[in-house]
Amino acid sequence: MTTTTTVPTPRLEEITPKNLDAALGIRVRPEQEFAVAPVVKSLAEAYVHPDAAWPRLIMDGDRAVGFLMAFFDIDWYDDGRSIRSGLWRLNIAAGEQGKGYGRFAVESVAAELRRRGTKEFYVTWHPGEHGPEGFYLGLGFRPNGEDAEGETVGVLELS
Repeated sequence: MTTTTTVPTPRLEEITPKNLDAALGIRVRPEQEFAVAPVVKSLAEAYVHPDAAWPRLIMDGDRAVGFLMAFFDIDWYDDGRSIRSGLWRLNIAAGEQGKGYGRFAVESVAAELRRRGTKEFYVTWHPGEHGPEGFYLGLGFRPNGEDAEGETVGVLELS
């Protein structure tokens, strides 16, 4: 008799009282802390921007491996003309990096944006050593020439 082992696959979960502590426990590597706010700040921002923020815990089996927060339909320049959606935060736990969870997170946000009819996927990143620029460029994001509070603005065309 052959035994089949089910391999857990990553999934997104809404943040709930049950998984809040797991979300708050997500920590990036120390040298990356300059590039992304901690989960607690993201959840506070989600609380004050409930119509735009989409926070999710990245789970693999029963392990919390990361956190993401997307944004939908924000007025980027407060001019009524530059409505954008994209990835606000991505925190992959220090010991879980390099396993494809970041790619999974970006692909999951892209799928949600496509579902909502969005054509462009925005992200910002801090330039420099230990920053995520290479990761985002490798996924097809391209700098669009803008700077947002010292961060590079990248865009990925969705088809």
